[in-house]
Amino acid sequence: MSDRVEALVVGAGVSGLASAYALQKAGIATRVVEAAPRPGGVIQSVKRDGYLVECGPQSFSGNGSTAALCRDLGIEDERVLADPKAPRYILIGGKLQNVPMGPGLLASPFMSGGTRTAILRDIFGTSQSPEPDESVAGFVRRKFSETLLDRLVGPFVSGIYAGDPEKLSLRAAFPILYEAEKAAGSVARGIFKVLKQRKAANGTQPEARLEKATLQAFREGNETLIRAIAARLGERLTCGTEVSRIEAMDCSLEPKAARFRASLRGPRGEETVETERLILAVPAETAGRLLEPLDLGFAAQFGAIAYSGVAVVSLGYRRSDIGNSLAGFGFLVPRSSGLSLLGTVWNSSLFPGRAPEGQALLTSFVGGATNPGAIGKTPETLAQLVHREMTPLLDLRKEPVFTSVTIWERAIPQYNLGHTARIAAIETLRAGFPGLYFSANYLNGPAIATCVQHAMKVADEVRVSFAN
Repeated sequence: MSDRVEALVVGAGVSGLASAYALQKAGIATRVVEAAPRPGGVIQSVKRDGYLVECGPQSFSGNGSTAALCRDLGIEDERVLADPKAPRYILIGGKLQNVPMGPGLLASPFMSGGTRTAILRDIFGTSQSPEPDESVAGFVRRKFSETLLDRLVGPFVSGIYAGDPEKLSLRAAFPILYEAEKAAGSVARGIFKVLKQRKAANGTQPEARLEKATLQAFREGNETLIRAIAARLGERLTCGTEVSRIEAMDCSLEPKAARFRASLRGPRGEETVETERLILAVPAETAGRLLEPLDLGFAAQFGAIAYSGVAVVSLGYRRSDIGNSLAGFGFLVPRSSGLSLLGTVWNSSLFPGRAPEGQALLTSFVGGATNPGAIGKTPETLAQLVHREMTPLLDLRKEPVFTSVTIWERAIPQYNLGHTARIAAIETLRAGFPGLYFSANYLNGPAIATCVQHAMKVADEVRVSFAN
């Protein structure tokens, strides 16, 4: 069985779905195939025993692309916003300490005098970043202090990438900081200049700026976004369908000829799909495997992108069995604490409907790049571990009444040293195959909103290519 489409999207995580939806909306005949039995990737919401559990990302920050997509899908009113003033905590000296945002950080008791001096030195001084790359840890030590790395930056990195700051590339993982120092010799002075330039380039509206600063989720779970896009795609989306081979076709004699042929296996049996535009929205190693027959360089570059595994442990408690007020977002844990916990989100304090009346839902993360062996434990062991480590921190008085554990062996791509060069090499290879595009979380950041924004950019590039 063979088919012909203008655009074929491989992978139905949020990146692939957003790209496919935008292409369909532009009038481009598009098909989406996903190897898994369901779309959405790590975005998965489960309702059980009165709890609403996010098995992957717990929330997301907004941007103009995400807000526009939600409006277009008719789910804008389904979003709920967290209180932006809710405190955030970090475990310091065995106790949870409030981390003030903004200038108040300088006066925080867990900031050392040397760190305060270093921050002031950055504000008024000038420095230059080493080229071509520098780790996040190296940057923080050079510019600020070991204390800031351990107590604030390290936990923050764990919260976003589940990564190792000694390996993560500042330029790739936190490009604004890299650009700020390069632009002004100072992070504090340069960051305003860089943000102003980005806002001018993106045409950021006040509404989008407000949403970007506020964590949000969907009332019925983050999978609301996935279900809404999947419903619009309808039969154009086929799950349980694996791409076994991709071939580049000779299209030199006919401008509108198919450029790629994909061999599929799925519910429709063995299929061959020919397409003018191919968008790969799959994990890096899958992209490398599929493109290896086109050029061995793809497998080498994609294969060098590491992933961290994460266990998402959601525990429900009777509210009366928790001594802590749970007033805030939750807490992050420095690696120097010796705990397995990376951090915990207080879901029922942030968003409504996360737990039954009189109960609380807490979601913790274990594993990551600094503790890869953790995801090899059984779900029961992980739940017991998290409960044991949280007990003295939150004054837990009894065992949880609800447990949900999801283990993602390859959860988050790591933007490690050399990542910028790897992506540049992949782009060079891609240039040799017109009609090939990538839409995935290893490109501009793993956050939901960032993936949606990049997916829309890719779809626009495809649309323009047809117009030309």
